Amino acid sequence: MRKSIVTQESQDPTKKGIDWLDLESIARVEITSEDPLQPIESALQPIGAPGWCADAPGLQRIRVLFDHPQRIARIYLLISEEEVGRTQEFVLRYAQDGGDTFREIVRQQFTFAPPGTTVEQEEYQVELAGVTALELEIVPDLSGETAKAKLGRLLFA
Repeated sequence: MRKSIVTQESQDPTKKGIDWLDLESIARVEITSEDPLQPIESALQPIGAPGWCADAPGLQRIRVLFDHPQRIARIYLLISEEEVGRTQEFVLRYAQDGGDTFREIVRQQFTFAPPGTTVEQEEYQVELAGVTALELEIVPDLSGETAKAKLGRLLFA
């Protein structure tokens, strides 16, 4: 029998040696809202700042528009909420025509219940070729309360 102790750090997808796309050099980003203290740039890199937060409550969109079509094999998403209990929904979509026609990759709901359930972490294996745009739409609170959308990481490989 072989045995090894695996720490949380080694299970973190952002540290697996994956060649995440350097979005700063190959894409531009459109967002519907942004807290100046938590800009979108901090959520689109494997390590660093605490992530993005919307400046306003309600539905938010983050759209990544690639300079040239990309092949996407992996999508990593991390959202945490340590303050407000809420059920959110997100939809992840892609386009191959510059963003005119989007196809849904996944639609998912998640309930945050601090202090116990505070982190949603998803990693999707996909086979997408010729991707010109990726869009993340977040409804931060399905009950209609005034929660703000948050995003710890959004990475593509």
